[in-house]
Amino acid sequence: MKSTLPWAALPLLVAACQGQPADAPMSGYAEAELTYVAPSAAGTLTTVSVRRGDTVAAGQPLYALDADAEQLGRASAQARSERAAAQTADLQKGKRPLELQALDQQLAQAQAALAASAHALTRQQSLVDQGFVAALRLDELVAARDRDTARLKELQAQRALALQAARSDEIEAARADQRGAAADLALARWRETQKQRTAPLAAEVFDVLYRPGEWVPAGSPVVALLPPGALKVRFFVPEPLLPQARVGREVLLACDGCAAGLKARIRWVSPQAEFTPPVIYSNGSRSKLVFMVEAEPLGAAALKPGQPLDVRFGAAPA
Repeated sequence: MKSTLPWAALPLLVAACQGQPADAPMSGYAEAELTYVAPSAAGTLTTVSVRRGDTVAAGQPLYALDADAEQLGRASAQARSERAAAQTADLQKGKRPLELQALDQQLAQAQAALAASAHALTRQQSLVDQGFVAALRLDELVAARDRDTARLKELQAQRALALQAARSDEIEAARADQRGAAADLALARWRETQKQRTAPLAAEVFDVLYRPGEWVPAGSPVVALLPPGALKVRFFVPEPLLPQARVGREVLLACDGCAAGLKARIRWVSPQAEFTPPVIYSNGSRSKLVFMVEAEPLGAAALKPGQPLDVRFGAAPA
Protein backbone atom coordinates (compact mmCIF):
# COMPACT_ATOMS: atom_id res chain seq x y z
CA MET A 1 0.00 0.00 0.00
CA LYS A 2 1.45 3.37 -1.04
CA SER A 3 1.77 6.14 1.53
CA THR A 4 0.21 9.48 0.71
CA LEU A 5 2.65 12.39 0.45
CA PRO A 6 1.77 16.08 0.79
CA TRP A 7 1.11 17.70 -2.61
CA ALA A 8 3.70 20.36 -1.88
CA ALA A 9 6.39 17.70 -1.63
CA LEU A 10 5.48 15.79 -4.82
CA PRO A 11 7.36 18.02 -7.33
CA LEU A 12 10.44 17.97 -5.12
CA LEU A 13 10.13 14.22 -4.72
CA VAL A 14 9.84 13.65 -8.45
CA ALA A 15 12.92 15.74 -9.01
CA ALA A 16 14.74 13.72 -6.39
CA CYS A 17 13.86 10.53 -8.22
CA GLN A 18 15.30 11.61 -11.56
CA GLY A 19 18.96 11.03 -10.95
CA GLN A 20 19.94 14.10 -8.97
CA PRO A 21 23.64 14.88 -8.32
CA ALA A 22 25.21 13.45 -5.21
CA ASP A 23 25.58 16.88 -3.58
CA ALA A 24 22.02 18.02 -4.39
CA PRO A 25 19.84 18.84 -1.35
CA MET A 26 17.12 16.47 -0.27
CA SER A 27 13.52 17.62 -0.33
CA GLY A 28 11.72 18.23 2.93
CA TYR A 29 9.25 20.40 4.79
CA ALA A 30 8.37 21.48 8.32
CA GLU A 31 5.41 19.80 9.95
CA ALA A 32 3.60 20.62 13.18
CA GLU A 33 2.66 18.06 15.82
CA LEU A 34 -0.59 19.71 16.84
CA THR A 35 -2.60 19.12 19.99
CA TYR A 36 -6.27 18.78 19.14
CA VAL A 37 -8.77 19.69 21.87
CA ALA A 38 -12.05 17.85 21.31
CA PRO A 39 -15.18 17.30 23.45
CA SER A 40 -16.02 13.84 24.72
CA ALA A 41 -19.72 14.34 23.92
CA ALA A 42 -21.53 15.96 21.02
CA GLY A 43 -23.27 19.32 21.31
CA THR A 44 -23.85 22.75 19.86
CA LEU A 45 -20.89 25.10 20.11
CA THR A 46 -21.98 28.16 22.11
CA THR A 47 -18.76 30.04 22.87
CA VAL A 48 -15.26 30.25 21.37
CA SER A 49 -12.90 32.20 23.62
CA VAL A 50 -9.80 32.22 21.40
CA ARG A 51 -8.80 33.13 17.86
CA ARG A 52 -6.21 31.77 15.49
CA GLY A 53 -2.77 33.04 16.44
CA ASP A 54 -3.60 33.67 20.12
CA THR A 55 -1.21 32.50 22.79
CA VAL A 56 -2.94 30.64 25.62
CA ALA A 57 -1.76 29.48 29.02
CA ALA A 58 -2.47 26.08 30.52
CA GLY A 59 -5.99 26.04 31.97
CA GLN A 60 -7.23 29.00 29.92
CA PRO A 61 -10.80 28.54 28.57
CA LEU A 62 -10.96 27.65 24.89
CA TYR A 63 -14.60 26.97 24.07
CA ALA A 64 -17.91 25.78 25.50
CA LEU A 65 -20.74 23.61 24.22
CA ASP A 66 -24.35 23.72 25.37
CA ALA A 67 -24.60 21.85 28.68
CA ASP A 68 -28.35 21.95 29.46
CA ALA A 69 -28.69 18.16 29.47
CA GLU A 70 -25.58 17.75 31.62
CA GLN A 71 -26.83 20.36 34.10
CA LEU A 72 -30.15 18.54 34.44
CA GLY A 73 -28.31 15.26 34.89
CA ARG A 74 -26.16 16.80 37.60
CA ALA A 75 -29.22 18.15 39.42
CA SER A 76 -30.86 14.72 39.30
CA ALA A 77 -27.71 13.02 40.58
CA GLN A 78 -27.43 15.65 43.32
CA ALA A 79 -30.97 14.86 44.49
CA ARG A 80 -30.30 11.11 44.53
CA SER A 81 -27.11 11.65 46.49
CA GLU A 82 -28.88 13.77 49.08
CA ARG A 83 -31.69 11.21 49.37
CA ALA A 84 -29.21 8.36 49.93
CA ALA A 85 -27.37 10.41 52.57
CA ALA A 86 -30.64 11.18 54.36
CA GLN A 87 -31.66 7.51 54.36
CA THR A 88 -28.29 6.50 55.82
CA ALA A 89 -28.57 9.09 58.58
CA ASP A 90 -32.17 8.04 59.32
CA LEU A 91 -31.21 4.38 59.77
CA GLN A 92 -28.59 5.37 62.34
CA LYS A 93 -31.17 7.05 64.59
CA GLY A 94 -33.90 5.74 66.91
CA LYS A 95 -37.59 6.66 66.89
CA ARG A 96 -38.69 10.28 67.11
CA PRO A 97 -39.73 11.71 70.51
CA LEU A 98 -43.43 11.66 69.62
CA GLU A 99 -43.20 8.01 68.59
CA LEU A 100 -41.52 7.21 71.92
CA GLN A 101 -44.31 9.01 73.75
CA ALA A 102 -46.89 6.92 71.91
CA LEU A 103 -45.08 3.75 72.99
CA ASP A 104 -44.97 5.01 76.58
CA GLN A 105 -48.73 5.51 76.55
CA GLN A 106 -49.24 2.01 75.20
CA LEU A 107 -46.97 0.69 77.96
CA ALA A 108 -49.07 2.51 80.54
CA GLN A 109 -52.24 0.95 79.14
CA ALA A 110 -50.67 -2.51 79.18
CA GLN A 111 -49.50 -2.07 82.76
CA ALA A 112 -52.99 -0.97 83.82
CA ALA A 113 -54.59 -3.92 82.04
CA LEU A 114 -52.15 -6.34 83.70
CA ALA A 115 -52.84 -4.87 87.12
CA ALA A 116 -56.59 -5.19 86.58
CA SER A 117 -56.38 -8.81 85.38
CA ALA A 118 -54.05 -9.78 88.23
CA HIS A 119 -56.36 -8.16 90.81
CA ALA A 120 -59.39 -9.92 89.33
CA LEU A 121 -57.55 -13.25 89.46
CA THR A 122 -56.64 -12.78 93.12
CA ARG A 123 -60.21 -11.83 94.08
CA GLN A 124 -61.78 -14.72 92.21
CA GLN A 125 -59.24 -17.18 93.63
CA SER A 126 -60.69 -16.75 97.14
CA LEU A 127 -64.23 -17.17 95.84
CA VAL A 128 -63.29 -20.38 94.09
CA ASP A 129 -61.69 -21.68 97.28
CA GLN A 130 -64.95 -20.92 99.14
CA GLY A 131 -67.00 -22.63 96.44
CA PHE A 132 -68.92 -19.56 95.37
CA VAL A 133 -67.37 -19.48 91.83
CA ALA A 134 -66.73 -22.38 89.46
CA ALA A 135 -63.12 -23.36 88.73
CA LEU A 136 -63.71 -22.75 85.00
CA ARG A 137 -63.94 -19.03 85.67
CA LEU A 138 -60.55 -19.14 87.36
CA ASP A 139 -58.94 -20.58 84.19
CA GLU A 140 -60.31 -17.68 82.15
CA LEU A 141 -58.83 -15.14 84.57
CA VAL A 142 -55.42 -16.84 84.52
CA ALA A 143 -55.42 -16.69 80.71
CA ALA A 144 -56.33 -12.98 80.78
CA ARG A 145 -53.49 -12.25 83.19
CA ASP A 146 -50.97 -14.15 81.05
CA ARG A 147 -52.19 -12.30 77.95
CA ASP A 148 -51.74 -8.89 79.60
CA THR A 149 -48.30 -9.92 80.86
CA ALA A 150 -47.19 -10.90 77.34
CA ARG A 151 -48.57 -7.67 75.91
CA LEU A 152 -46.63 -5.63 78.45
CA LYS A 153 -43.38 -7.47 77.63
CA GLU A 154 -44.01 -6.93 73.91
CA LEU A 155 -44.38 -3.17 74.35
CA GLN A 156 -41.32 -3.02 76.60
CA ALA A 157 -39.28 -4.73 73.87
CA GLN A 158 -40.62 -2.30 71.25
CA ARG A 159 -39.72 0.62 73.52
CA ALA A 160 -36.13 -0.67 73.85
CA LEU A 161 -35.88 -1.29 70.10
CA ALA A 162 -37.14 2.22 69.35
CA LEU A 163 -34.03 3.65 71.03
CA GLN A 164 -31.66 1.72 68.74
CA ALA A 165 -30.56 2.27 65.13
CA ALA A 166 -31.34 -0.09 62.27
CA ARG A 167 -29.46 -3.34 61.80
CA SER A 168 -25.81 -3.03 60.77
CA ASP A 169 -26.46 -4.78 57.45
CA GLU A 170 -29.19 -2.28 56.56
CA ILE A 171 -26.91 0.62 57.45
CA GLU A 172 -24.08 -0.82 55.35
CA ALA A 173 -26.45 -1.30 52.40
CA ALA A 174 -27.59 2.32 52.75
CA ARG A 175 -23.97 3.48 52.84
CA ALA A 176 -23.27 1.53 49.64
CA ASP A 177 -26.24 3.24 47.97
CA GLN A 178 -24.86 6.57 49.18
CA ARG A 179 -21.44 5.85 47.66
CA GLY A 180 -23.07 4.87 44.37
CA ALA A 181 -25.12 8.07 44.33
CA ALA A 182 -21.99 10.11 45.06
CA ALA A 183 -20.20 8.42 42.15
CA ASP A 184 -23.14 9.21 39.85
CA LEU A 185 -22.96 12.83 40.96
CA ALA A 186 -19.22 12.99 40.28
CA LEU A 187 -19.77 11.50 36.81
CA ALA A 188 -22.51 14.02 36.07
CA ARG A 189 -20.24 16.88 37.13
CA TRP A 190 -17.41 15.51 34.95
CA ARG A 191 -19.71 15.34 31.93
CA GLU A 192 -20.73 18.93 32.54
CA THR A 193 -17.12 20.10 32.74
CA GLN A 194 -16.32 18.31 29.48
CA LYS A 195 -18.58 20.79 27.69
CA GLN A 196 -16.24 23.61 28.75
CA ARG A 197 -12.74 22.77 27.55
CA THR A 198 -9.55 24.53 28.62
CA ALA A 199 -6.04 24.50 27.20
CA PRO A 200 -4.16 21.41 28.42
CA LEU A 201 -0.83 23.23 28.04
CA ALA A 202 0.64 26.57 27.08
CA ALA A 203 0.57 26.88 23.29
CA GLU A 204 -0.34 28.97 20.26
CA VAL A 205 -3.80 28.60 18.77
CA PHE A 206 -3.02 27.12 15.36
CA ASP A 207 -6.60 26.86 14.14
CA VAL A 208 -10.26 27.05 15.22
CA LEU A 209 -12.24 24.43 13.33
CA TYR A 210 -15.84 25.28 14.31
CA ARG A 211 -17.89 28.43 14.81
CA PRO A 212 -20.56 29.18 17.45
CA GLY A 213 -23.89 27.65 16.54
CA GLU A 214 -22.41 24.67 14.71
CA TRP A 215 -22.97 21.08 15.82
CA VAL A 216 -19.78 19.43 17.06
CA PRO A 217 -19.70 15.59 16.98
CA ALA A 218 -18.14 13.75 19.91
CA GLY A 219 -14.37 13.52 19.54
CA SER A 220 -14.20 16.12 16.76
CA PRO A 221 -11.49 18.73 17.49
CA VAL A 222 -12.67 22.30 17.91
CA VAL A 223 -9.30 23.96 18.56
CA ALA A 224 -5.85 22.92 17.33
CA LEU A 225 -2.92 24.02 19.51
CA LEU A 226 0.73 24.33 18.52
CA PRO A 227 2.84 23.84 21.66
CA PRO A 228 6.42 25.18 21.82
CA GLY A 229 8.87 22.76 20.24
CA ALA A 230 6.14 20.83 18.44
CA LEU A 231 7.65 21.34 14.97
CA LYS A 232 9.49 18.55 13.19
CA VAL A 233 11.29 18.25 9.88
CA ARG A 234 10.35 15.62 7.34
CA PHE A 235 12.56 14.94 4.36
CA PHE A 236 13.06 12.18 1.83
CA VAL A 237 16.33 10.32 1.46
CA PRO A 238 17.15 8.59 -1.87
CA GLU A 239 17.86 4.91 -1.52
CA PRO A 240 21.62 5.25 -2.27
CA LEU A 241 22.00 7.71 0.67
CA LEU A 242 19.89 5.69 3.09
CA PRO A 243 22.91 4.30 5.03
CA GLN A 244 23.78 7.88 6.03
CA ALA A 245 20.34 8.46 7.59
CA ARG A 246 20.99 7.21 11.11
CA VAL A 247 19.03 8.15 14.20
CA GLY A 248 20.90 10.83 16.13
CA ARG A 249 22.79 12.26 13.15
CA GLU A 250 22.55 15.99 12.49
CA VAL A 251 21.38 17.42 9.17
CA LEU A 252 21.68 20.93 7.73
CA LEU A 253 18.53 22.89 6.83
CA ALA A 254 18.05 25.68 4.34
CA CYS A 255 14.92 27.57 3.32
CA ASP A 256 13.92 30.87 1.72
CA GLY A 257 14.49 33.74 4.12
CA CYS A 258 15.82 31.49 6.90
CA ALA A 259 18.96 32.26 8.85
CA ALA A 260 22.05 30.26 8.00
CA GLY A 261 23.22 27.38 10.15
CA LEU A 262 19.87 25.73 10.87
CA LYS A 263 20.25 22.15 12.03
CA ALA A 264 18.10 19.21 13.02
CA ARG A 265 18.73 15.81 14.56
CA ILE A 266 17.30 12.65 13.01
CA ARG A 267 14.94 10.82 15.34
CA TRP A 268 13.15 8.35 13.03
CA VAL A 269 13.78 6.65 9.68
CA SER A 270 10.92 5.01 7.81
CA PRO A 271 11.37 1.24 7.41
CA GLN A 272 9.70 1.25 3.97
CA ALA A 273 9.92 3.21 0.76
CA GLU A 274 7.55 6.15 0.34
CA PHE A 275 7.62 6.04 -3.47
CA THR A 276 7.81 2.94 -5.62
CA PRO A 277 7.84 3.22 -9.45
CA PRO A 278 5.58 0.79 -11.29
CA VAL A 279 8.47 -1.33 -12.54
CA ILE A 280 10.20 -4.45 -11.36
CA TYR A 281 13.11 -3.74 -9.02
CA SER A 282 16.41 -3.45 -10.82
CA ASN A 283 19.68 -1.66 -10.31
CA GLY A 284 18.24 1.28 -12.24
CA SER A 285 14.95 1.51 -10.41
CA ARG A 286 16.49 1.29 -6.94
CA SER A 287 17.83 4.82 -7.30
CA LYS A 288 14.26 6.10 -7.60
CA LEU A 289 13.24 4.90 -4.13
CA VAL A 290 13.11 7.41 -1.30
CA PHE A 291 12.56 6.92 2.44
CA MET A 292 10.89 9.36 4.79
CA VAL A 293 13.01 10.62 7.67
CA GLU A 294 11.92 12.74 10.63
CA ALA A 295 14.27 15.11 12.46
CA GLU A 296 13.93 17.42 15.46
CA PRO A 297 15.04 21.04 14.86
CA LEU A 298 17.89 22.18 17.09
CA GLY A 299 17.92 25.58 18.74
CA ALA A 300 15.30 28.26 18.13
CA ALA A 301 14.56 27.43 14.51
CA ALA A 302 11.86 29.84 13.28
CA LEU A 303 10.14 27.37 10.97
CA LYS A 304 6.51 27.44 9.89
CA PRO A 305 4.34 24.35 9.35
CA GLY A 306 4.39 23.34 5.69
CA GLN A 307 7.49 25.40 4.89
CA PRO A 308 9.63 23.71 2.15
CA LEU A 309 13.17 22.87 3.21
CA ASP A 310 16.41 21.80 1.59
CA VAL A 311 18.19 19.20 3.70
CA ARG A 312 21.81 18.02 3.51
CA PHE A 313 23.71 15.60 5.67
CA GLY A 314 26.26 17.24 7.91
CA ALA A 315 29.68 15.92 8.60
CA ALA A 316 29.64 12.25 9.50
CA PRO A 317 30.19 11.70 13.26
CA ALA A 318 33.60 10.39 14.19
